[in-house]
Amino acid sequence: MSEPVTVAFIGAGSHANYAHYPSLSEMEDVQIAAVCDLNPERAAATAQRWGIPRTYSDYRQMLNEIQPQAVYIILPPHQMYDIVADCLQRGLHVFIEKPPGITAEQTRNLARLAEKHHCLTMVGFQRRFVPVVVQARRRVEERGAITQCLARFVKSGGTEDYYGGAVDILTCDAIHAVDNLRWMGGEVKKIVSKVDRFHSPVYNAFNALVEFESGATGILLTNWVTGRRIYSVEMHAYNISAYTEPDDRAVIYRDGSLEPEVILNTEAAGSDAPHRYLGFYDENRHFIDCIKSGQQPQTCFADAVKTMELVERIYHERL
Repeated sequence: MSEPVTVAFIGAGSHANYAHYPSLSEMEDVQIAAVCDLNPERAAATAQRWGIPRTYSDYRQMLNEIQPQAVYIILPPHQMYDIVADCLQRGLHVFIEKPPGITAEQTRNLARLAEKHHCLTMVGFQRRFVPVVVQARRRVEERGAITQCLARFVKSGGTEDYYGGAVDILTCDAIHAVDNLRWMGGEVKKIVSKVDRFHSPVYNAFNALVEFESGATGILLTNWVTGRRIYSVEMHAYNISAYTEPDDRAVIYRDGSLEPEVILNTEAAGSDAPHRYLGFYDENRHFIDCIKSGQQPQTCFADAVKTMELVERIYHERL
């Protein structure tokens, strides 16, 4: 067996402990060598929970002493740019959560730095890796190219931007649906959108009709003041349709039949652990495998630029 990939973490918050630490801790070919957090108690608790040998409060000291192959930087989007840039300039492979910056220009700059320093990078658009959605897409594309797709992300109570107004709702969170739409439809040709403020001083509903270069049509439906949280995607090809909710199941209809194929999310993932059936394990596995093979991950910074540009087009090309 080859030497494990050595990883260091900057950030020991709730999301990292929910999604990334449990995923990597299950991989025999990964060693989490150290964790850094400005809160020493939080770093210590995370280290104890996942068996990490060293903790730091200064990430530069950690990188100098540990010299990892890859760094996970799991921080709020408005706080991470300088740290990501520093890690890239050190030649380290980098994983960050979405969004990959506050603007498309920030993401472009990080992508240029990654290319200059020959770094592999990945953005945590984990909904591309949800096992039940991946399986549903495979079933659909067995009949041919996707002709229509829809990404729906609705929530309740969203009347404020994120992090005290540092980043807007679409860029910070609804971007999941924007990226899923790109993943299903491909390169974007044209777009028309409608952006609204409902019961709020900030924009909190984003709807778009997208024409892809393939000729397929995509529909984005997001609204942060609905009755409950629902994330779902639809895919349609020749005589086949898939309706998927990552939190539950995929329902697939063929040839007009009323009897669908049903794939449960836990069945597709082979696990009832959320970090498995929600795609976090698979996205982390993808990143590690890319480091081992020297290939850029599917959601590298250069690809993430396109999702950020689509976010900006939703604002700029609206009715």
